[in-house]
Amino acid sequence: MSNSNIRHALDVTREADFAAWYQAVIAQADMAEESGVRGCMVIKPWGYGIWERIQRVLDDAIKATGHENCYFPLFIPLSFFAKEAEHVEGFAKEMAVVTHHRLKSENGTLVVDPEAKLEEPLVVRPTSETVIGQAMSRWVQSWRDLPLLINQWANVVRWEMRTRMFLRTSEFLWQEGHTAHADRDDAMVETLKMLEVYRSFAEDVLAMPVIAGEKPENERFPGAVATYSIEAMMQDGKALQAGTSHYLGTGFAEAADIRYQDQNGQQALCHTTSWGVSTRMIGGVIMVHGDDDGLRVPPRIAPHQIVILPMLRDKDGDAEILDYCEKIRMTLTDHDAFREPVRVLLDSKPGKVAQKRWDWVRKGAPIIVEVGPRDMENGKVAVLRRDRMWREDGKPDFEFQERDDFLFCAAGMLEDIQTTLFEQAKQRRDENIRADIVDFDGLTAYFDGSDKPGWVKIAWSRPTGAALDAVVEKLKALKLTIRNTPIGEDRPEAACFFTGEDSVETIYVGRSY
Repeated sequence: MSNSNIRHALDVTREADFAAWYQAVIAQADMAEESGVRGCMVIKPWGYGIWERIQRVLDDAIKATGHENCYFPLFIPLSFFAKEAEHVEGFAKEMAVVTHHRLKSENGTLVVDPEAKLEEPLVVRPTSETVIGQAMSRWVQSWRDLPLLINQWANVVRWEMRTRMFLRTSEFLWQEGHTAHADRDDAMVETLKMLEVYRSFAEDVLAMPVIAGEKPENERFPGAVATYSIEAMMQDGKALQAGTSHYLGTGFAEAADIRYQDQNGQQALCHTTSWGVSTRMIGGVIMVHGDDDGLRVPPRIAPHQIVILPMLRDKDGDAEILDYCEKIRMTLTDHDAFREPVRVLLDSKPGKVAQKRWDWVRKGAPIIVEVGPRDMENGKVAVLRRDRMWREDGKPDFEFQERDDFLFCAAGMLEDIQTTLFEQAKQRRDENIRADIVDFDGLTAYFDGSDKPGWVKIAWSRPTGAALDAVVEKLKALKLTIRNTPIGEDRPEAACFFTGEDSVETIYVGRSY
């Protein structure tokens, strides 16, 4: 809502400076802070609580497809990477390497002990295909061992030059799935199945509309045969690659010697896949759902879905108000939203209720409930939904409800907020996809002429090699990339936007994080 009467909770708006607004949300929603190490962050309880919810819901979805969790080492011998040249080339500039195992003191200063040099350097895990491949070569012997379906939740390190909290950090948290299959068909079923798990999770849990599709040849994961992604549009029109799923063919299997004896007694290479999402998803949630008052957390991932704020005045009646609020909390937790008990916090910490309210507004708690002495006497509560903050007169849109009515409808209100956030984001995305640009001059004019351009939908002939390189260079001049080819869309009638040849599919082009 644009209203000059409104005094927003943040001191910077999305319209004025989107990048500064993003950093302000993280700081003022108390999600994360700098750690003292460039590119690494401390994830604070509210930010980590959101990650825990992402983990819990997504982990259940991964296990429901037959995968089991395990864990592999943080340190990977350099020789493991040397066996897969294309994979190494893709990550070489981002690898952190351990070369010594001890320090010593010289003149009161700690220095690396030259006598403690490792026989072989160790790479700090940038991704685990190589080390997991070595394990798979031991675990897979026969066709009876396939498919092998594993996943791990871990941290990884990629030494980024330009970092931004949650979106691109030198260390981040993620899950990475790795599977081995008897043939291409089975591996491709797995690759697309996990892409669909990610699509469903993004839309149904994060309320983040995405386009699922295949990445172009130049955007494939290093060493992969095919890479698929889910792409989300942020409020500034840029794309965020929110998750990827890769069909790796037999290249990694050959490097790691992952073979099995088939039913005819012959040795054959496995076909492998890998797929993952990371704490980058939290950055996506901020930029898709946040507003000028801070974060708005979709209820399914909110650590606290409802926050109750009693108006305490250091008087004898405070105990009675707290008891009233505690009964509300207990009753709410007996209700289910999204097939889980409602998560409720009674915030009875000292402090003015108005200040605490704005703290929770900035954090994006889906529902904030305030209770004062008069509310208690009248059996009422004051309810503020974070998805609709303001009245026309510029005041917070509190709705005064009968306590029992609120208790009855609270779970449904959470589900309505979840739907509202998704529909708002989807409408915004769809309104910012252009399908009417027919030449490169038009493309240039669109992206040069808008502060926050969205995406352009383009007919594509799927060029490869030098022809693709030429397109990539033209797009790079406008700071554009091909996001993906959406799955399930009809073949376009128009000729390829770039080559003039017969088109075979549609692509989305845009700027990205």
